[in-house]
Amino acid sequence: MARCCACAGPDEDRARAQLAALTGAPARPGAAPAALIDGEPGHASGPFTLDGLTAVGEVTLHNRSDLLAALAAAGAAAPAGCPDGELLLRCWARLGAAGIRAAEGMFVLIVVDGTDLVLIRDQVGARTVFYARADGCWAASTSLRSLRHWPALGTGLNVAAVRSFLTFAYLPGEETLLRGVLEALPGRILRLAADGSATQEPYWEPSDALAPRGGLPAGELTAGGPTSGGPGPGELGPEAYAARLRTLLEDATRCRLPQDESVAVLLSGGVDSSLVTALAAKLHIRPVHTYSISFGDELPNELGYSGLVAEHCGTRHRILTVSGEQVAARLADTVALLDSPVGDPLTVPNLMLAEAVAGDGLRVSLNGEGGDPVFGGPKNLPMLVHELHRDDPSPGARAEAYLRSYRKCYQDLPVLLTPEALRALAGEPHPERLVAPYLRPGAMQSLLNQLLHCNLRTKGAHHILTKVERLTASQGVQGRSPLFDRRVIDHAFATPPRWKLNGTVEKWVLKEAVRDLLPDTVTDRPKSGMRVPVQKWLRGPLHELSGDLLLGDRARQRGLLRPDTVRTWMRGEGTLLPRQGGKLWLVLTLELWLRAYDL
Repeated sequence: MARCCACAGPDEDRARAQLAALTGAPARPGAAPAALIDGEPGHASGPFTLDGLTAVGEVTLHNRSDLLAALAAAGAAAPAGCPDGELLLRCWARLGAAGIRAAEGMFVLIVVDGTDLVLIRDQVGARTVFYARADGCWAASTSLRSLRHWPALGTGLNVAAVRSFLTFAYLPGEETLLRGVLEALPGRILRLAADGSATQEPYWEPSDALAPRGGLPAGELTAGGPTSGGPGPGELGPEAYAARLRTLLEDATRCRLPQDESVAVLLSGGVDSSLVTALAAKLHIRPVHTYSISFGDELPNELGYSGLVAEHCGTRHRILTVSGEQVAARLADTVALLDSPVGDPLTVPNLMLAEAVAGDGLRVSLNGEGGDPVFGGPKNLPMLVHELHRDDPSPGARAEAYLRSYRKCYQDLPVLLTPEALRALAGEPHPERLVAPYLRPGAMQSLLNQLLHCNLRTKGAHHILTKVERLTASQGVQGRSPLFDRRVIDHAFATPPRWKLNGTVEKWVLKEAVRDLLPDTVTDRPKSGMRVPVQKWLRGPLHELSGDLLLGDRARQRGLLRPDTVRTWMRGEGTLLPRQGGKLWLVLTLELWLRAYDL
């Protein structure tokens, strides 16, 4: 396992030296600027060469047969056994953006094209790639740490990204916490030219402007509908959308199952992970192993639901108990595995699940991530209610409400950040810019789909998928997400909003598509989410660590956070609602990440 780096520029000798600095590998005199592989955990492969192009990447393709057929039809047949990275390079070289758009999988491909670098990231953002320019050369890597150690870069802390992280609990766009280093966006082909210019070509973006019949086979028109009303004249009925979705879900799950190997499924007990478990059990010829988390019997949990699903589907079920002491002991190392911090208290449990999967000899784990951002989960309800009552018609008002709906540290920034940090932010663009483009008519016309599009392109790509990928990859496991399948997403956005959020029933069409697979007790249960005892941990095994880190000399010298506010939160004061635990978790995660990256 490894991750990859590449460097290119007009001076080939300097580009080779830059690449050697990134990877720690010796420069090779006389060689073209090439992509090399470093030693961090990942799924890197290459280099591959074709028609003067050199590429390296982290590439896992789920529809190889489709791509091989497309290349053969274009008169550019590829060897049947070629690696996924080479196959994707052939698609790019022979078919261009259409070849990349046809690929389904988790991939980043870094292509050295003469003196240019071309960065290709999968449609939804399962894998990441970062880039920067220094000393007349472009460098790109799937490892932010490698770019951090590039001597030519001379980077430091990006204070604007600190504000974004405290607002969202992740970084929702191109910016990173390293000044001058950017993250390539999903669904884009980015060309970094020798003259320093960068051009970006979107090759896939979901849209709800598709005709209702688009993507549905002939003969699937039906009558009737959910409680909010049936279809209008010439409009598809809800059963047609549910039936087509079921086919797509089965295809998405089937293509992600490992051949001739058992598979793991991370099973929380919610409808999303439960339906993936049921589909895997139905479609896979080998045993399905399921894994659930417990934080102790004294806490509310979903183990009754996950146990019910495991028994119903006949899986080999295992419950992993996670203690606060384990979280305290492992938090720093877990945070250091992430290219960008994620203020999610499930990071250590997620890593421990990956370790359990790997310890059982399994190499692929499926998960139910994607149901909320694609089909309409509870994150959207506060925004929909706000829209009913807002009296400010300006576009910025909706974006402001979206930032507030995260309920992180956005409204606390004036008292959380030091005066020096606030002055440094005075000329920086506001975080509204990261969500406002999604929250107005464009690719999406309905408000619900605008919200879902925003969730997909921010939290989906920069929190959910990247967290899962990096933590599972560290254990040599591939975490795969059938509900983030591109074809499933296209169909979800083409489905009328009233059949995703049907009255107060969230994800209605998704539940109807799999109703026969699961007990009604599971399908119709309200979403509760996993109850993580953050405040208990922060009052117990993490209390001393939090105080030492957040109030210590190193944090004070950095000058970002006001110690008096941190002390107030540690005492459980300073806000009407008891959310200090979540806010403290956010700033603690940030501090640990900054230390891991020597910032």
